[in-house]
Parts: sequence; structure tokens; C-alpha cells
Amino acid sequence: MWLEWLVAWSWSLDGLRDCIATGIQSVRDCDGTAVITVACLLVLFVWYCYHVGREQPRPHVSVNSLLQGVDANGLQNGSMYCQSPECARCTHHEGLNQKLYHNLQEYAKRYSWSGMGRIHKGIREQGRYLSSQPSIQKPEVFFLPDLPTTPYFSRDAQKHDVELLERNFQAILCEFETLYKAFSNCSLPQGWKVNSTPSGEWFTFDFVSQGVCVPRNCRKCPRTYRLLGSLRTCIGNNVFGNACISVLSPGTVITEHYGPTNIRIRCHLGLKTPNGCELVVGGEPQCWAEGRCLLFDDSFLHTAFHEGSAEDGPRVVFMVDLWHPNVAAAERQALDFIFAPGR
Repeated sequence: MWLEWLVAWSWSLDGLRDCIATGIQSVRDCDGTAVITVACLLVLFVWYCYHVGREQPRPHVSVNSLLQGVDANGLQNGSMYCQSPECARCTHHEGLNQKLYHNLQEYAKRYSWSGMGRIHKGIREQGRYLSSQPSIQKPEVFFLPDLPTTPYFSRDAQKHDVELLERNFQAILCEFETLYKAFSNCSLPQGWKVNSTPSGEWFTFDFVSQGVCVPRNCRKCPRTYRLLGSLRTCIGNNVFGNACISVLSPGTVITEHYGPTNIRIRCHLGLKTPNGCELVVGGEPQCWAEGRCLLFDDSFLHTAFHEGSAEDGPRVVFMVDLWHPNVAAAERQALDFIFAPGR
């Protein structure tokens, strides 16, 4: 038995020696430039792995935790303001500008300044842009200069995602109807949120809230959640990204307000659109249609209302934030970094 083991071991050493010799000969036969190139790539790969491995993971703060402890004064224009100095959406003027510029510099050091001209210009002159904007369009947090502006966008602005949403209209509607049945059992079922309005009731069921996924709600609507993952231009990695089902009861009026930024297009897919419902953006009224998408820039002054009767039932839309078509891919990546949740 020992003899057999020694013979096998000797054979293994011979095989290993032959393998090494073959490898050395292959390297000798290779072009020297190719060998140097491969070696440089290996060194760069090892350096990258080391650099990424030593980075501390960035904490992601859920929106719910930010909103804890907010009093009634934090409710303005149908939106919740968390009053946190760490929140990009609620830190205004100089404090916000310094934070954004620091984030941009950190991004550029890790990746590149290439394609950052508009973002750099926007951050450096943010105060001037926001104060000088006409009252019809005044984003509350971040204005990216030199973007084409219009209250409403055509369906072709994000054609792929619009068509995908409309093809899945029935699937989203069915999951909403299942959710809405819970309203007959209690005043506010789990997962729904009440928003501030001067009259009526406005409920939302969030799948993504300010760039943070809401897992419990997503599990209740698996087909809708999978659809979100299929959208090419959905904003899902920064605080300007939201996706939800929005319900207006009859008699509801949403106070006129501005959205936080002009880098996004807000898309409404009509699920239930009774008569007497209207969206007004930049002074221009539009009506929803069931199974059809309506695209608008919510950095314009906008409002919505439902003047129908109780017999008409609620107005229901599936809402998702998409990238403005004129925001370049490099800019999207940088903005995701600068406005990442919890940054």
C-alpha cells in the first residue's frame, strides 16, 4: 500500500513538473507586449478588489425612520418634510449646496469628471437657479440647468416604459382591487399612507418611497413589483424616485405645489378615472384615461382634484418616476450617487 502511494505521489510530481514546464514555454512563446498587458490588467484588477473591499458600506436610511417624530407642521402641500439635517430633500440653501458639492467631488474622485459639467454648474449656482426660476416652475431641491422644459411630455419621451406599463394595465388593476377590498374592513389598512389635503382623502400605497423599496408592500403586489424591475428608465436608486398607487376619493383637492427636481418625469397610468377628475400642471389641465399613461414634469406648479360624486368612486393611478429623457447616462449615475438614500 505504501509503495502504491509513493508511486502515485511520484507520478503527481512528474505531472506537476511537466505542467509548469509547459506553462513557462508558453510564456516564452508569447509576445512580450501581450504578457505585459495581461500583467498590468491583473495588477489593476487586484487593486480594484482591494479598493472596493476596504470601503465601508454606506448606510441606507429608510424614509419611515426619517419621518419619525415629525409634527403636524411637517406636512406641507401634501408632502411630508422630515426636518432632518441629513436629508437632501429637507436641507435647503447653503447647507444643501455644500453637501451636494461634497458628494459630487467624492463621485468624481472615484470615477470621473467626464460629463459632469451640467451637474457641477447646477450645484455651484443652485441658489441662483432656484431663486430666479419663474413661479410656474420652481423645483424645491435641485434644478439641473439646460434641460428642455414643458409641463407635459409626449408618450414617445419614454416610449418603451409607457408601452410596457399600458400592456400590464390589467395586472396592476387586479392587484389594486385586491388591496382595496381591505378598506371595507378597517379605516386604513396596513401599507397605506394618508397624505395631507385641504379637503377629501388622498391615500398612497408605496412600492418605492424616495429611493427606498418597501418590501412588505411589494410582496402584496408581486406582478406590479416585477414590472418595476422591467422598466428601463425607472428612478429607483436616489431620493427622487417613487412608485406607488395613488387614490383620490371624491371631493379631494390636492394643494398646488412643486416637486423637488426637474430631472424626472412623473408617469401616471390611469387605473380608475371617473368623470370630474383633473390634473393641472403649469396652468394646463389634462384628464386621465384608464389604461393610458400621462407624463408630466412635477417641478412645475401642479394640482389634482376629484369633483365627482361618491357613486363615481375614487380616482386611482399607478404612479412611477422616470428619468427625464435629456439626462445623460453618466449624469444619471452621478445623480444616483449624489442623492443616494441616507447620503
